[in-house]
Amino acid sequence: VQLQASGGGVAQPGGSLRLSCSISGSLFGINAVGWHRRVPGKEREMIAAVVKGNSPHYADSVKGRFNLLRDENKNTVDLQMNDLRPEDTGVYYCWVATMWDNYGRETQVTVSS
Repeated sequence: VQLQASGGGVAQPGGSLRLSCSISGSLFGINAVGWHRRVPGKEREMIAAVVKGNSPHYADSVKGRFNLLRDENKNTVDLQMNDLRPEDTGVYYCWVATMWDNYGRETQVTVSS
């Protein structure tokens, strides 16, 4: 499985960014997709993910602000981030879990005025 993440950058507080992840390669056996992040001073956390056949799950820290968009036809998983806060600054990882392994690709997000 190969991942290509894009869309990171700089946003002002209250602004929006959309992260995009393109998935290619052997797509058989994908069980879950989503986004993790590591913010300064904290461990890496899952912020939005969807297990095949289920509804997306969100971390409390982003619930109501972030929206996971999975397009199985285009093999993409996007993260629409609204009402961004400085504490959302960090490294974001597109994440794919198959029956055999986990894959990730990172992009940087900075929220600053």
